[in-house]
Amino acid sequence: MTEEKPKKSLLKRLRNRYFFIIRKEENFEERLSVRMSFASFVMITGGLIVVLIMVVISLVAFTPLREYIPGYADVGMRKQILKLSMRADSLEIALDNRSKYIRSIRRVLSDSTDEEDTSGSGKPDTMATKHPQPFTKPSQADSLLRAKVESENPYNVALGGSGNHASNNLNELFFFAPLKGYVTNGFNPASSHFGVDIASKENEAVKATLDGTIILSTWTLATGNVIIIQHNSNIISVYEHNSVLMKKVGDNVEAGDVIAIVGNSGELTSGTHLHFELWADGNPVNPIDYITF
Repeated sequence: MTEEKPKKSLLKRLRNRYFFIIRKEENFEERLSVRMSFASFVMITGGLIVVLIMVVISLVAFTPLREYIPGYADVGMRKQILKLSMRADSLEIALDNRSKYIRSIRRVLSDSTDEEDTSGSGKPDTMATKHPQPFTKPSQADSLLRAKVESENPYNVALGGSGNHASNNLNELFFFAPLKGYVTNGFNPASSHFGVDIASKENEAVKATLDGTIILSTWTLATGNVIIIQHNSNIISVYEHNSVLMKKVGDNVEAGDVIAIVGNSGELTSGTHLHFELWADGNPVNPIDYITF
């Protein structure tokens, strides 16, 4: 029995009611009185603490105040960091692809088939050499292979056949001058010069002579940056030694559209000019007969 008395006395003390009275100091006038038990006081105080905690958590979670708490970062900043990280990865991939492209161009210019990376390995840079290595004389097997490929090239056809029908078709067309300048080397099939060389100022625009579709836009060792257009009536125009190509294979162009910038690229050139060829029905024709440069 003696062990139960403290428990009863504690419960009784919690249930006892008290008055909390607020009086004025001058005349002891009662201003506020609250009657409650100690248990009620504990419950009310605990409830206020819980409400205060909920309010603080809400302010931290749903207002900008969380930015001032150590360990919390701005959501917008996180998004920006993620975007910058993705952009950096993209730039790294693009830089790697550009490096591979430049190394390929270097190997082509140096006539080398080696796959080593000369960008930072300490080996001599072929682009930095003033005098490129001379080309070795092709072997007999190489000469036979080149002759076979050239014979299968649809644009390298032998002269001959009737050209009257092609001439009639060309006379009915209006050709846009690909480049304004003066002709330095004319049409001479006997010396395998199937077009005309047009000299002009640097950075002049090269334009399509007729409407058509780009069927070749590439770089070769001999002709540099070359672009070829297929036109209607089985007509093909060729533009060689450009510094920059503005169109790619498959692009449709109209007469007068800029397709390249005149240049001095390739081995078979000695100055800024455009080598222009015009082919009709598989035969080269003299562009001067139809175009005023």
